[in-house]
Amino acid sequence: MALKTGRILLAAALIGASAFGATAADFKPENPECIAPANPGGGWDFTCRQVGKSLQDLGLLDKTMQVVNLAGGGGGVAYAEVVNKRSDDNDLIVAASSATATRLAQGAYPGNTMDQVRWLAAIGADYGVIAVAANSPVNTLPELLDQIKNDPTSVSVAGGSAVGGWDHLKVLIAANAYGISDVRSVKYIAFDGGGEAVTQLLAGSVQAFTGDISEAKGFVDSGDIKVIAVLSPDRLPGEFDKFPTAKEQGVDAIGANWRGFYAPAGMSDDAYNAWVSKISELYASDQWKEVMAANGLAPLSLQGDAFQEFVANSVAQIQSISREIGIIK
Repeated sequence: MALKTGRILLAAALIGASAFGATAADFKPENPECIAPANPGGGWDFTCRQVGKSLQDLGLLDKTMQVVNLAGGGGGVAYAEVVNKRSDDNDLIVAASSATATRLAQGAYPGNTMDQVRWLAAIGADYGVIAVAANSPVNTLPELLDQIKNDPTSVSVAGGSAVGGWDHLKVLIAANAYGISDVRSVKYIAFDGGGEAVTQLLAGSVQAFTGDISEAKGFVDSGDIKVIAVLSPDRLPGEFDKFPTAKEQGVDAIGANWRGFYAPAGMSDDAYNAWVSKISELYASDQWKEVMAANGLAPLSLQGDAFQEFVANSVAQIQSISREIGIIK
């Protein structure tokens, strides 16, 4: 069962840049709001809160952005809310990621498609990690994968995406690269966001966690978990250099999760162009470069139409990967 096509998608998430050339209208949101489609503590929550704070710090917003956590359905509750109830809200943006594209590709948001919203911009790519509790006897990725290979029922891996979602796909890619021929034997348990998944890890309900470096960082800093593998080609810079890659442990698995935003489909062009411009200015700032470095985000500059096209291509590629592993027909 080949997952090499997945590598194409993952590599694509780190390639490409576009400049937003149009001059945005002088639009100022009256009540700026960002929906994080998960509980506090996960990657979507981080995306909303950090971008909202940085936009205000840079003077790109003159009001504090309200962050609303709307968990459920792996982001589906928030997606349906935007599509059905807030389709013309000019003040609203929603955190999204590769997990969003994955669920749309697999039909996990019933009745919804990617064309029902407007895709704004990416703000970086977040490498995947596999982690265990700090007091776990497991210290390396091969140790964990050996346990799964020898007794699949003995290891439950928790993630913040639905079964077949992005967090699930990352651990399947690692398992496949290690020679686990039937990756469907990997026991994965889905939670609404990375924060909840880590909580279950610390409670001893599961043995490992699959997520992204930004959502894992706080739990590493608090001494609750240890990262046994980063799914990056090389070690990340700065303080993340201490985390070993899967590749250096003999597991050729790479997984990068883009992070960005979508907006209601009925948002006016003036508002859409203004939001794209604001996020583009944020991305180009020295302050955001520091945020990226501090949180393990890799560069990914895509705005407006280029981001819309990128998401469309990602959805198509994820559908192909998902068929390979039997997630969808």
